[in-house]
Amino acid sequence: MIPAARPRHDPRSRAAGTVTGAVTVTGAVTVTGAVTVTGAGSALCHHGEILQGVFLDDDGRRCAGLVTLPMAGPGSGAEFVRAPGTPPEALTVVPAGRSKAARAAALAVAACAERAGQPPCGGELRLTGEIPVGLGMGSSTSDVIAAIRAVADSYGACLSPGTVARLAVRAETACDPLMLDGGGPVLFAQREGRVLEALGPSLPPLVVVGCVLGGGAPVDTLALRASEPDADDVRAYERLRARLRLAVATGDAALLGEVATASARRGQQVLGHPEFDALTGIARRVGAVGVQIAHSGAVAGVLLDPAAPGVRRRVHGCLRALAAHGIPATRTFTTPTTDTTTKELRNGPAHRGVDRPAGPDTSRRPARLPAL
Repeated sequence: MIPAARPRHDPRSRAAGTVTGAVTVTGAVTVTGAVTVTGAGSALCHHGEILQGVFLDDDGRRCAGLVTLPMAGPGSGAEFVRAPGTPPEALTVVPAGRSKAARAAALAVAACAERAGQPPCGGELRLTGEIPVGLGMGSSTSDVIAAIRAVADSYGACLSPGTVARLAVRAETACDPLMLDGGGPVLFAQREGRVLEALGPSLPPLVVVGCVLGGGAPVDTLALRASEPDADDVRAYERLRARLRLAVATGDAALLGEVATASARRGQQVLGHPEFDALTGIARRVGAVGVQIAHSGAVAGVLLDPAAPGVRRRVHGCLRALAAHGIPATRTFTTPTTDTTTKELRNGPAHRGVDRPAGPDTSRRPARLPAL
């Protein structure tokens, strides 16, 4: 079961809309006639994965799973204008082309309407956000979860993380564990929408020097071809899982870095980033504990122990080395400890930013992390 997560918004305080005839509707109240009810929702993003592979669940069954690296902001926001009395197929999304979020909204409408004893209806989904598409930061999942929450909000409902996860998987085949709102690191079955293991309250503290590989060109995850893991692969992933569990339990940043680097190295069998050797070489030279790379994108990070002496000097050395190798740096931040927030390292680099493209779910042009 998915553990309870801290709510990011209160549906009762945000569900409000206007209707024709100067009538206002709040919560899940319905009025006969031309009615619109508005709900809002939001979701976070992440900075790629620390670990991703194939693991064994409690029944000994092979299951694809991942552990994401949390990062505060940017995120997706959604507003759903529900129109009771209209057909459910009359559902539009702005910007156009966000098909996964549109499917999520339709699924959420069906689920919430059934709970409320009402017929499903149409409406308009409006999305906002600055998560670059195709870098492996959970942009589509963030859109999907924000959309589901906005629909639920319009019905005055608060769906459990498990319900949100199941709807998200139905909408986009696989999803990231963003519905848990940073409630601690978990090994998450992305194609099933369930937690395989809660690893602990928080990751060891880290300083992450973010960057993008491949010039920031988006990765089409559906086009990636990976070989079927054999028994040796599964045993290797289970060993990494055990070592990550130990790193979390003991607060060992160096051990976490070893796990992340080993996972990233295995991921190169599919992604094949030409800068991988340069990135790991930079990490060694600046005394970092390792690297992490999104297994379904181009975002990456050099991981440093904030308790190491001269950490700011190491960060600046890392930024200079990245620039010398033509690897664009993005943002430098610290991972959450116990307050589920991240902070930008003061004196970090200047960050170039672009708005998130308002096109289809996978952009066809490079994208960079937005500025802080």
